[in-house]
Amino acid sequence: MSGLAELSQRLVRLSEISGIMTAMKSLALVETRKLTRFIGHQRRMLANIEAAAADFLAFFPIADPAATPPAILLLIGSERGFCGNFNESLLADLPAWQPAPALLVVGHRLRVKLAANPAVLAGLDGPTVTEDVPAVLNRLMDALHTAGQKISGNGATLFSLAHDAESKTTLKRLLPLTPLAAPPLGLPPRLHLTPPDFFTELLDQYLLSTLYGLLYESLLAENRQRLAHMEHALDRLDETVGRLGLKRNALRQEKIVEEIEVILSSELAFNK
Repeated sequence: MSGLAELSQRLVRLSEISGIMTAMKSLALVETRKLTRFIGHQRRMLANIEAAAADFLAFFPIADPAATPPAILLLIGSERGFCGNFNESLLADLPAWQPAPALLVVGHRLRVKLAANPAVLAGLDGPTVTEDVPAVLNRLMDALHTAGQKISGNGATLFSLAHDAESKTTLKRLLPLTPLAAPPLGLPPRLHLTPPDFFTELLDQYLLSTLYGLLYESLLAENRQRLAHMEHALDRLDETVGRLGLKRNALRQEKIVEEIEVILSSELAFNK
């Protein structure tokens, strides 16, 4: 096959790749817009729960348990690739606690990187789109309970390490709940449950809302990195296509010159 034919075929393949990457970039952009709206709602909900907890604890204080080693560290990585060093940055910030906590890993790509780590307690598939988050959250709650950890009371210790909406890896203590500053004293809240039962229900809602936020913000950061990764890749692809296009044009010109020379040589031979 001639060099011109090979170049033409390669340009066709690169054009197909460009179309796929453009579609991936568009999907990432759509997800970032959806997630931005979801995160706004979720943050307001979490703020309301935290305010209710602060109000409750101002009148019904519950002693914070003594410090204990971390029980579970929740790591939230990516389910899909093409998002740069998204998972590597999490591993780089993995705290070196002693004794080492049990790891609960969300996201196939991160799970693969930790496959040989004996501290991994369980691994879950992560969300690929916004609509996957509720199902992932259900599996995550089941995994936490299955791990045998008390995650809805005031004696558990649960941490998370994930990307926030600004794409920074952030370590948080989720449980026990760290209450906000107590509000100004007023009337105590009217409860229809005993204070311990109410606090247990409140912690359930707090944990659900917090985990929703972690999954949403991680997925947002993942799609933002994927969007940037696709943009850079498309820029490099455009440069490659432009360079190969110039080379193809040069080969075409050489081919045309060769054909003209053959015609002229044939004409001269005929005239003789």
